[in-house]
Amino acid sequence: MLDRTNLVYRYDGSYQGFLCCVAECFADKRLPQGVQPLDEPQATLFSIKVVETRPELARRVEKSLVQRISPEAHRMVRDGFLTCMEDKELRLIRFILLGYQHGAKVTGMTVNDDVHAVNKALLYLKNEAHYHVEFIRFADCGGFLAAMITPNNMVLPLIVGHFCERFNTENFVIFDKSHGMGFVYQTGERPCREFFYADSLELPEPSEEEEKFRNLWRLFYDTIAVEGRINHKLRRGNMPMRYWPNMTEFQRDPD
Repeated sequence: MLDRTNLVYRYDGSYQGFLCCVAECFADKRLPQGVQPLDEPQATLFSIKVVETRPELARRVEKSLVQRISPEAHRMVRDGFLTCMEDKELRLIRFILLGYQHGAKVTGMTVNDDVHAVNKALLYLKNEAHYHVEFIRFADCGGFLAAMITPNNMVLPLIVGHFCERFNTENFVIFDKSHGMGFVYQTGERPCREFFYADSLELPEPSEEEEKFRNLWRLFYDTIAVEGRINHKLRRGNMPMRYWPNMTEFQRDPD
């Protein structure tokens, strides 16, 4: 394992940029004290090194993850970057260095703190992605469907394939307000699938028709509930409350 240096790497926040930080560790022959996206506040007493994103270098690093460690380790790094794991960049770099040292067996070295943390973060990512597949609510915005989500992890890249298959005859957009990331799907002879980044996304006010269907859905939700069988604790367990603000059945006008 490399020694530590009194540097903090700052990069553009992209996955390619992160891979370039991995390469920078080898160039410096040292581990940084931390790795931070450029858009985060600079709160450190250590010297700063801005790491340039170089796509070709990033591709070489990514290729080495597959060839020198394993395809599974590559998947763990790629998906691990989507998690909200604390100090994820530094943990993933240490995971990669361990993989270069031990090869494919690194993925099973769960007694190692970094491997354990990555596995735990990936489980959280997987569970949150599953919740969003189940709980996303789309609204008709006049010509396209739209949904807002507020995940802790960057689940969007993991869930859009499901909705592209499910709504392959619809134009739709999903916007992740937590990370300023969106995805657009447009139908056509060659369907357009594109991620985009924005601070916010303003959607048009719901039409009367859309509002009518929202009310019908709320009525259905209320009607199927059996008063004597309502279990609020079970509902909160199966449908965590932090998802409720984006779910039509819980969006009620104040009395």
